[in-house]
Amino acid sequence: MRRLSYAMNLSVDGYTAAPGDDLSWSAPSDELFQWWSDRVAETGLSLYGRRLWDGMSSHWPTADQQPGVTPAHAEFARRWRDLPKVVFSSTITEVDWNARLVTGDAVAEITRLKAEDGGRMDIAGATLAAAAMRAGLIDEYAIVTHPVLVGGGTPFFTALDSWVSLELVETRTFADGIVLTRYETRR
Repeated sequence: MRRLSYAMNLSVDGYTAAPGDDLSWSAPSDELFQWWSDRVAETGLSLYGRRLWDGMSSHWPTADQQPGVTPAHAEFARRWRDLPKVVFSSTITEVDWNARLVTGDAVAEITRLKAEDGGRMDIAGATLAAAAMRAGLIDEYAIVTHPVLVGGGTPFFTALDSWVSLELVETRTFADGIVLTRYETRR
């Protein structure tokens, strides 16, 4: 059975994107970027909502071919392209870059994927993660908190009908005061 992890950058006030989908506040240090790259290398399957997919698929497929690309960015681009991906959307009709499209019930498909053998699945995109969170499907939360208040935007967490008990399993401090807290869901 696969484990499902929800990992994203967020502001101290709990947002994954500022108003207007602004992510400029979350530019990673080299150390944090390497952590994200290593995480991609350790992931068996990545699940994307359409909005985050649009951003990732517009940059990373060819990022290693851009002038002046750093070795770390080239490595991430290769890892990202090689990673199997599932994109959940009812508004697009095709995906590429080692991905397949699901237009139906996201919770049913994530439940099916969790029942399979394989490496960890990462869910990316706050809207998609909210559906999985409400359904009780998330096994781990990896929260990378940046020392900034953005005042609104896309929240990391969704409203829940009941509490979810978590166990802290890791903390790490990166450059510029960025803190990773990783929790496992208590079942």
